[in-house]
Amino acid sequence: MAHHFTADNKVKSTTNNMALTLRIHEIYQSIQGESTLAGTPCTFIRLAGCPLRCRDCDTPQALATDSGKTYTIEAILKTIAPLTHQSILVTGGEPLAQKNSIALLEALGSITQHLQLETSGAYAIDHIPPHVQIILDIKTPESGESQKNRWHNLEILKATDEIKCVIYNRADYQWCKAIIGQYKLDQRHTVLLSPAWNALDPKDLVTWILEDELKVRLQIQQHKYIWDEGTTGV
Repeated sequence: MAHHFTADNKVKSTTNNMALTLRIHEIYQSIQGESTLAGTPCTFIRLAGCPLRCRDCDTPQALATDSGKTYTIEAILKTIAPLTHQSILVTGGEPLAQKNSIALLEALGSITQHLQLETSGAYAIDHIPPHVQIILDIKTPESGESQKNRWHNLEILKATDEIKCVIYNRADYQWCKAIIGQYKLDQRHTVLLSPAWNALDPKDLVTWILEDELKVRLQIQQHKYIWDEGTTGV
């Protein structure tokens, strides 16, 4: 893959992938609200469309496959050229629901040293380029979509990938604790436990983690504390 930004932010490329298109809900710069990069500057590329209907979905506006507008990969690169490239997060919706998302990840690889993909885990991840850090969201029973989990994905995650669980209640926590133990996730990956917004008091989740001495990391969605929970583009 040979492309780079010139001084006037134009993209040069020798690959035909630049003409491939994706439906993009929004592109913006903010701080990363989740993962171990929480609090750091980040460029967000939010793809449109998701086949899941999770109870905890915080971006329902991006669920529709026709939300946002269509971009070529070249247009995406030009759009993000003036933004920070300290890290880039490709999210959704469910980004892997779009067939050209892999080509986008390949193109972004030469722009940033820290490229993340946030995915529900409902799609196979064995074809994700190795330079991409995967944030895999295991769906708990209370999400309403736990039947969509592809458990084989847990076996092929890289050591640098991270696992996220949104916890609604004590039963969700116990379920997640069992999954962590069954797959020995805390021995191989950073596991992020996040209290569901307006459903579980973070203090309760902290209490359970400490009682069980789980080797996990509490994750609070920083952007919802900085801005109003319904604010978009942040």
